[in-house]
Amino acid sequence: MAHSQAMPSPMALPGVSKIVAVGSGKGGVGKTTVAVNLAIALSKLGQRVGLIDADIYGPNVPLMMGSTQQPKVNGQMIEPNVTHGVKTISIGYISPGDKPLVMRGPMLHQIIRQFLQQVEWGDLDYLIVDLPPGTGDVVISLVQTVPLTGAVVVSTPSDVSLEDARKALEMFAQVNVEVLGIVENMSHFTCPHCQHEIDIFSRGGAERTAKQFNVPFLGSIELVPAIREGGDRGLPVALAGPKSPQAAEFYGVAEKVMERAEAVAASDKNVFEIK
Repeated sequence: MAHSQAMPSPMALPGVSKIVAVGSGKGGVGKTTVAVNLAIALSKLGQRVGLIDADIYGPNVPLMMGSTQQPKVNGQMIEPNVTHGVKTISIGYISPGDKPLVMRGPMLHQIIRQFLQQVEWGDLDYLIVDLPPGTGDVVISLVQTVPLTGAVVVSTPSDVSLEDARKALEMFAQVNVEVLGIVENMSHFTCPHCQHEIDIFSRGGAERTAKQFNVPFLGSIELVPAIREGGDRGLPVALAGPKSPQAAEFYGVAEKVMERAEAVAASDKNVFEIK
């Protein structure tokens, strides 16, 4: 159906250099785990980082970041919580507990806009946006509100997950958002007793999908109990630093994301200068 109203054009956030969305076509692939550890790894690599929990229906960032305090409000502006050196905002800080939020598209759009425009982000090198599963309203709101530098797609190697990851890739293509790359999460499991590697969800599928769609493969994250434990305790494994065996893969992903995001941001600048 054609709308007579013009689409709102995205406006850059003052002081925020790059905005990166982390998405997947489906739930349960560890997207928030990747977003949280990516944000912390970027911060430990010397970047100024913010993290938006845009999963309004199932906000997991407060638990994973170990922060539940309600953000302060200054007039019209919200102060983000600062946890582990990362500025974060989540509906889970505002409406904590197990009570579900029941709302329709326009309200979601309003919340996403508030999280972007009415939070005192200050100067940031990266604003990471943890998207809800699927290809719905929140992504459209995000793309209409701010110019995204790019997106990271998270998938497990299983065929079911990859089918939905392909939908996410197509969605980002439709809204003209550059895909910085694909991360294969829960890639394999190493038995702690015999050191044998077990491919619980198959293996290598995300790398094949990246080749097929001609997008970079950012790396694979092993299925490690420490990653789940860190998320449950609010102490993500990336806090252990790049030399930690459990965290090293997240730092590898963070470095590739930085490299790709810098390249995209630089090419965007050149386009503007030519105009």
